[in-house]
Amino acid sequence: MNKKEVLELKRRFKKDDATFTQLTGCYVDGNHNKVCKFGGKFLNLEEEEYHKYLEIANKALSGTLGNNLLDLSFPLQEEEVGGRQQILMALRDSRLEDETLLDTYYDLIIDTYDHAGNYLILLYHDTYDVMTRTTDNDDLDESEEVYDYLICAICPVALSKPGLGYLENEKRIGPRIRDWVVGAPETAFLFPAFNDRSTDIHSALFYTKNTKEPHSEFMANGLGCDPARTATEQKMAFHSIVRNVLGAEDEHTENLLVNIQQNLSDMIDEYEVVHEDSDEEFMLDRATVGKLLEESNIPEEKASRIEKTLDETFGDKPPVASNVIDTKAIEQHAIVMEKIELQDQVDVLTQQLEEKTTKLNETTTELTEKSEALDTYESEVKTYDVILRVKPEKASQIHSQEIGGKKCLVIPMDENEHAAINGVNTTI
Repeated sequence: MNKKEVLELKRRFKKDDATFTQLTGCYVDGNHNKVCKFGGKFLNLEEEEYHKYLEIANKALSGTLGNNLLDLSFPLQEEEVGGRQQILMALRDSRLEDETLLDTYYDLIIDTYDHAGNYLILLYHDTYDVMTRTTDNDDLDESEEVYDYLICAICPVALSKPGLGYLENEKRIGPRIRDWVVGAPETAFLFPAFNDRSTDIHSALFYTKNTKEPHSEFMANGLGCDPARTATEQKMAFHSIVRNVLGAEDEHTENLLVNIQQNLSDMIDEYEVVHEDSDEEFMLDRATVGKLLEESNIPEEKASRIEKTLDETFGDKPPVASNVIDTKAIEQHAIVMEKIELQDQVDVLTQQLEEKTTKLNETTTELTEKSEALDTYESEVKTYDVILRVKPEKASQIHSQEIGGKKCLVIPMDENEHAAINGVNTTI
């Protein structure tokens, strides 16, 4: 079943749309004894009960397909007389009104369902007049078929927690009465499956609340189907196998694991691009695993062990590739790589800054030296009364001469020559 088909059924589990004909139940204690049984027309329920039982039916078809919701197929022998699929067919055809048949099925669940504690078995019967739809998913005013089905939900029943409450008769606060409360279903199934919007008596849709431990024993012994692994179980099994083969949990192993995850993610993206119009899932078969391990640089000996162990674990039912992706690990790896890239950029900028700082320091040192030289020159200048700056060719023409009884420096000047005294042009 796909998501649209599941939602099509769930949309009817509302007060004004529900058409459940019959509801039966059996309360089982921790010693596997049937404490009480009940049943009757669904529409005759009290309003509060009506809503609660609808809520349980909704929960029985909730969650993620492939993880909480699993498609199970019946082996041929289970469809023969005495098979478990045949029991379900008989229950459906009886519309849950055969007490002997109900007792037989309650006993089957009690014998095959591994649960420590009290629980409630609920069976719903419904018929759905499936309307023909156009290619645009518009309903036509004509019936395609009548889908006749059962929902079975197994709900834990636990003692409420102790606490204080208002004791109305005694008008005081005191310990409230503890009672047995029915919880949301832990396990459930829909039979027959609603595949391609049609009755499929060869399949059932199985629900599990706990995707790590989905009561595989009930799939096999209660329904008679080959157990299917949830996406969570597939991921846990795959990672456990790879980790065990790669060895100690050190930085090298973690890098290899992340490398495998990243390469697998890339392979999935490539597959989706090529098979854009296909609903077929990308399976992690032996060929895909071999290519994945090779691209991830896993040593040949370890790669061979991983492939062999995966074959032994999954057999002819390889995991869906997307199920074994550790999204968090990839996201964390992306964050680490981003940090490394940013650190590299910081290192480059730091080096550039250091180079510019060094060059600036050299320039500053040079300017300081020149400033000091200038200061020295100015200091020396102050010790002279007369300082001359002339062109080299004029230096040889300068001579001393006593004029008016004083010693003078004489600089011969041609008519086309000019002089500046203290920076001011002077005509001589």
